[in-house]
Amino acid sequence: MKSSGKTFLDNYGSLLLLLLGISIGCLIGIFAKDIVPYIKPLGDIFLNLLFVSIIPLIFFAISSSVANIEGNNRLGRIMTVMALVFLTTIVIAAISMIVVLKLFPIDQVIKEVQPSDSVLLAPDETWGDRIVRFLTVGEFADLLSRQSMLAFVIFSFLVGIAARKTGDTARPFIIFINAGNEVMKNLLILIMKIAPIGLGAYFSFQVYDLGPKLFDIYAKPMAIYYGYGIIYFFVFFTMYVFIANGRKGIKSYWKNNILPSFTAISTCSSLATMPVNLNAAPHMGIPSSVSNVVIPLGTTLHKHGSSLSSILKIYVAFVLIGWDFFEPTTMIIAVAITVLVSIVAGGIPNGGYIGEMLMISIYGLPTEAIPAVMIIGTLVDPLATVLNATGDTMAAMLVTRFSGEKFANVNDV
Repeated sequence: MKSSGKTFLDNYGSLLLLLLGISIGCLIGIFAKDIVPYIKPLGDIFLNLLFVSIIPLIFFAISSSVANIEGNNRLGRIMTVMALVFLTTIVIAAISMIVVLKLFPIDQVIKEVQPSDSVLLAPDETWGDRIVRFLTVGEFADLLSRQSMLAFVIFSFLVGIAARKTGDTARPFIIFINAGNEVMKNLLILIMKIAPIGLGAYFSFQVYDLGPKLFDIYAKPMAIYYGYGIIYFFVFFTMYVFIANGRKGIKSYWKNNILPSFTAISTCSSLATMPVNLNAAPHMGIPSSVSNVVIPLGTTLHKHGSSLSSILKIYVAFVLIGWDFFEPTTMIIAVAITVLVSIVAGGIPNGGYIGEMLMISIYGLPTEAIPAVMIIGTLVDPLATVLNATGDTMAAMLVTRFSGEKFANVNDV
């Protein structure tokens, strides 16, 4: 009995501390609002420490993983399967939300309006300029900003490929990036020691800041998003990990997805959750050759929560101004926008605003729709981030399954 108690505390002690911190934070946000502004900096400090570690962590994780993959065919297979998994699951999420909205319509028309001119691009920006801006930066120093995450991920990936092609001459460099990867993992472990305090402070601020807004005219869209989002989270993710690794996949995924989920919902940041995902991936049996590539790329390119919220925001905007969302062309464009939003939104808090502006410009939505889209985007951000961030480890499991990689054996204790 004594030994059993020790095992329980060893396995779940950190989780219990995390839940205690979050619970205290929620209570403070409800009953002690005056002190929330004073403890919020604790959450900011925790989040900033995660953000500071992200850039080197991404570089060492991706470059070392790619550099150590044996054979060009293996790397190409992983990347091809990853792209198919990302695209397929995002489109499925978008279509499923359209079905839900058809079954549970929202009737709240403000007034009938005519569309404004569609502005796909800024007057001084071409499509080529926009692609260049998404994929690259002009100065090396700009790579180190999390505003340039996609460009930095591409750079890290190319460094790994270059190291592989260099051969024996690059062996010291590969040893360096492998060591750097281990160092950054241990840095993450140190930072996560203060997670109960940091996440508790963030939860207190979210309850304090967003609580009253949940009961105004956005209640029904919120109920639909959170109701279906939770169902999607448990049902679809469970289905995907079962496809990936059967019952073992279900057990290993949900057992090790608790901390990433709480990190995502409290920080509203996929980037802040990425280091936690990378730490959880080995315990889910995901090989490092897959997790170190799929999870960082997924943080930027793979967003289930953004897919669901993009469809909801387009639908609500159409309803508020009296347009027909369920016209076939409109729905097809909505799914296409969802795929684009998954690329351009980024992994930063409230990064969905970029996608919202893209959606407004493509449809030529009038100014009456903009406040609703913005507010809904903010209110659904916590759950959207959970779906975005934790969907990356789920995707990594699917990539492992369909790329022919082998799941590692994990302890069931």
